[in-house]
Amino acid sequence: MIQIFDDIPQAQATILRRTAWDEQALPAALLAGIERIFGQRLTPEEAVAAVLADVRRRGDAAVQEWSQRIDGSAWDALVVPEAEIDAAVASLDPAMLDALRLAGRRLEAFHRKQPSGSWMEVDAGGTLGQIVRPLQRVGIYVPAGSAPLPSSLLHCAIPARVAGVQEIIVCTPPSRGRLTDQAGAVGDSGVAALTLAAARVAGVGQVCAVGGAQAIAAMAYGTESIARVDKIVGPGGLFVTLAKRQVFGAVGVDGLPGPTETLIIADDTANPAVLAADLLAQAEHDLLATALLLTPSRRLAERVQVEVGRQLEGLSRAEIAAGSLAGRGGIVVTADLAQAVALANAYAPEHLCLLTADPWTLVGSVENAGGIFVGEHSFEVLGDYVAGPSHVMPTEGAARFASPLSVADFVKRISLIALGPEEGRRLSGPAARLADGEGLTAHAAAARARLRGEEEGQGRGPNPG
Repeated sequence: MIQIFDDIPQAQATILRRTAWDEQALPAALLAGIERIFGQRLTPEEAVAAVLADVRRRGDAAVQEWSQRIDGSAWDALVVPEAEIDAAVASLDPAMLDALRLAGRRLEAFHRKQPSGSWMEVDAGGTLGQIVRPLQRVGIYVPAGSAPLPSSLLHCAIPARVAGVQEIIVCTPPSRGRLTDQAGAVGDSGVAALTLAAARVAGVGQVCAVGGAQAIAAMAYGTESIARVDKIVGPGGLFVTLAKRQVFGAVGVDGLPGPTETLIIADDTANPAVLAADLLAQAEHDLLATALLLTPSRRLAERVQVEVGRQLEGLSRAEIAAGSLAGRGGIVVTADLAQAVALANAYAPEHLCLLTADPWTLVGSVENAGGIFVGEHSFEVLGDYVAGPSHVMPTEGAARFASPLSVADFVKRISLIALGPEEGRRLSGPAARLADGEGLTAHAAAARARLRGEEEGQGRGPNPG
């Protein structure tokens, strides 16, 4: 049952309170699992550090050994053969393949509209500009867990391809068993046919059947089978997130995403059955997913609560959804819509859904959100799959300062400075004075050397043409 909160301070102290993912109490089962695998009591950070160091030292052999110990993977190779990918594509139901291609087309169309071009400005003083270059090699982590997530592959790989990334590598953990008919049977690698087909649709160069911290280590440091990448993107569980944090600096990372979250703002014009369905769609991800509803209507809150209980009974992942709603979900009754928006801005949700009589009147007041879903027909599930923007969005309140994954995550900007002799001489004096102020005498001398060179007729500037 999802709880209704009439007391705003109570809601702020509980379900609307942010606790950093690495400050939350760890389940005893998780700590016991670490001790069983590593043979000693370690924190998750220490366990991840051990895996990273071993993979960095021993390459493929370490990746395979840790995959066997942690995931039970018995497949000797790491890279999925092209023949298996071909077979996966051929095995899919045509309608499923069409859905993947539709998602791919919409993602590509959206991300091609994002500006990422170089520019140069030439005037009498010389040339200033910015050169934009795509990253050469990107690694994408695609979670699998209890179900494959080919949508995450598409939502990471297609923006990278649009940006011009030369080589895209995907790491995804192999399945521990047979998958559903919708996901497709697994081949020798253990990777679902649907995920392999998504890789083909997205133009991925290599798929590797490896998950967890060992996958992050392989992409960050390189092994005999997996080339070192420039940046790692994509969501993952606790150990993947810890690994991304520890390898940052050796490679770039897109962020440290936590469990997924949706916050809905609704008034009494919203359909309770639709609201319940949207909350349950979020809650079924995992026990740590967050599904929240803020509404000024107590009557709507009660009707949604009943609908959640009714719809929950027919779900295949009902136990997970119920646990998520009980632990992290809730309905908050606010004084009005303005208070609901204020609470949402403070919470900074990954997904903010507006289901009110006139949702556009609220959009201008939204300050913090990964994505805004406007109206009943722009529901968050569409964003998960086929709307167009990447569904990799900031979580854990990071929407206060971070943005959804985009083309900008896969390019780097190089500043261009090409000043002429007159502009160089004009700026050298102020530069020298600022260097003197910082106590950097060699800096000041380098600037004044240009002034002396000009006085002696030796100064040469680059041709701004």
